[in-house]
Amino acid sequence: MVNTTQVLMFTLSAYLDTGVLKYLYFLWILSLYVFIVCANVLLVVVICVNRSLHEPMYLFLVSLFVNELYGSTGLFPFLLVQILSDIHTVSAPFCFLQIFCVYTYGSVEFINLAVMSYDRYLAICYPLQYNTRMTSSKVAVLIALTWLYPFIGVGVTISLSSPLQLCGNIIKTVYCDNYAIVKLACSDTRVNNIFGLSYTSLVVFVPLSLILYTYMRILKVCFSGSKQTRQKAVSTCTPHLASLINFSFGTLFQILHSRFDMSSVPIMLRNILSLYFLTCQPLFNPLMYGLQMTKIRSLCKNLICGC
Repeated sequence: MVNTTQVLMFTLSAYLDTGVLKYLYFLWILSLYVFIVCANVLLVVVICVNRSLHEPMYLFLVSLFVNELYGSTGLFPFLLVQILSDIHTVSAPFCFLQIFCVYTYGSVEFINLAVMSYDRYLAICYPLQYNTRMTSSKVAVLIALTWLYPFIGVGVTISLSSPLQLCGNIIKTVYCDNYAIVKLACSDTRVNNIFGLSYTSLVVFVPLSLILYTYMRILKVCFSGSKQTRQKAVSTCTPHLASLINFSFGTLFQILHSRFDMSSVPIMLRNILSLYFLTCQPLFNPLMYGLQMTKIRSLCKNLICGC
């Protein structure tokens, strides 16, 4: 049994001894990280420097791309160090810092996608009133709330987890996870569980309910509207819907991995599934929006070619 005051380091037990293959994995992860950073930075620069893109839809996209950079930076450098390391340990303060980054990334992602669906709902269902309903001040407030609420909520979550009395220091994942630490606790964790479930409901189920409602209204307008309205809805909603499905898919894997016994699943597959929402979403979003949205695609070509 490990005393609370002695838990200064956590051991990540999900890493495999891959021998010389670790250098191949290192190069593959590094290439993926470099591509994610370049793609998301490119789109942020394109939107910021072109005044024609200073519209609510594109400003919410900037918030989304910045979050992809934030989330991937909270994981990839740590992952690269651990791949090359022979002893997979992490200090307790850094572990909680990574938990803060990963959890705020996931929360911001869901809320940002909900805000974007609300924006598309106003643009398609109330096109004549859009500019009066989605003002610049309202955009600023929505973006601020998208980031502020997760930072406060996750901060409270960590403040409840860090004082727990732990009976061990082995985490069965490849990165720090709050629920994995809570499961190590010898003390009462009812407050942690209640707050965790409440916070998860607010940042997952409430945004999903809002997205479901907005898409039901958008579909209703599309079926009763003109061909031009349907084309506008398809062109602007397809990337958003694809992004939502991809992120929900990855989040579901992470919930299953952390909450249920997955020992029957090969450890390599468990690791890949647990990393899905942290690696594929930052890669998926810039590709989806960059390729699907004609205005962004053409401006990216002009910027890259120096035209």
